Amino acid sequence: MFMHSKRLQYTVRVTESNPGLANLMLEQFGGPQGELAAAMRYFTQALGEDDPGRKDMLLDIATEELSHLEVIGTIVAMLNKGAKGRLAETTQEQAELYRSIQGDGNDSHVTQVLYGASPALINSAGVPWTAAYVDSIGDPTCDLRSNIAAESRAKIVYERLINLTEDPGVREALGFLMTREVAHQKSFEKALYCIEPNFPSGKLPGDPRFADTYFNLSQGGPEHRGPWNQGDQWKYVSDPSEQQAVDGGSGGASVQLTAEEAAKLERLATRTRSNPAVDPVTGADLGAGPGAGSTSLDEDVPAR
Repeated sequence: MFMHSKRLQYTVRVTESNPGLANLMLEQFGGPQGELAAAMRYFTQALGEDDPGRKDMLLDIATEELSHLEVIGTIVAMLNKGAKGRLAETTQEQAELYRSIQGDGNDSHVTQVLYGASPALINSAGVPWTAAYVDSIGDPTCDLRSNIAAESRAKIVYERLINLTEDPGVREALGFLMTREVAHQKSFEKALYCIEPNFPSGKLPGDPRFADTYFNLSQGGPEHRGPWNQGDQWKYVSDPSEQQAVDGGSGGASVQLTAEEAAKLERLATRTRSNPAVDPVTGADLGAGPGAGSTSLDEDVPAR
C-alpha cells in the first residue's frame, strides 16, 4: 500500500525558468539511468525476493526512488513554468517565442509543444521510457551487482547535470539526489556481501579448466598486464593455437541426425549447390559503369 505526502523529500528552489535545462533534466526522469527505471527495478525485485531483509530494503529504496522521481519531475516542471505560460498565452511574437523555447540548440521545443511543458516519461533526446531499462534477472547476486552499477551510473549523470547549471537551488537538489545514489550503492554492497558465498552467481560451479584462464585475444602491439590477467591466479594464453578448440576437440561442429533428417538435408544441399564451373552474366555485369571493376562481359579478363 502506498500513501502520498504532499511534502517533497527535498525542497526544490528554482531561480529562473530554463526550458533547455529542463529538457536535459528529463534524463533522470524518463531515461535509462533515471529514477523511474530505478524504482521499477527495485520494486519488481522486491516482489520476487524471499529473504525478508533484502525484500524490506528493496521496497524501501524503490519507494524512495519514486520520491526522487517526484523531485526531479518537479524541477523539470519549475524550469518550464515560464515557457509554459508564454506558449499558452502567446505573450510574445511568434518568432521570438520560437527562439525562446528552442534554447541554445537543444530540443526543449519538443517537450514544450508536445507535452505542454509538463515532465514527460522520455529521456533528454525524446526517447520514451521503456521497461527494457529494467534488467533484473531474478538472482540476488546478479541483481544486486546490477543495482550497484545502476546507482553508480545515475550518480555520474547527476554530476554531469550539476555541472550544466549555475542555479544554486537546482544544484542543491541535484546534489541531494546524487548523494542518495551513493547511500543506495552502499546498502546494495552490504546486502551483496552478506550473501556467503556470492560469487560466482547461481548454483553451478564454473569449469575449473577455464575459470582461471585469460585469453590474450587483442594482439598486434604491446601487452598490458595487471592483476586482471597476471599472477599465480591466472593462466595467460597468448598462442593463437592454444586459443582454439580449448576443450581438446577438433573445434568443429557436429549434430546427430536421424536417417530421415540426413536424407532431407542432402536433398536440400543438392538442390541449392553452386556450380563453380560457370561464370554467369548478372545484373551487375549488365549495368556496370566506371568504377565497377571487372565484369563477366569484359574480354581478356585474367583468370584469378
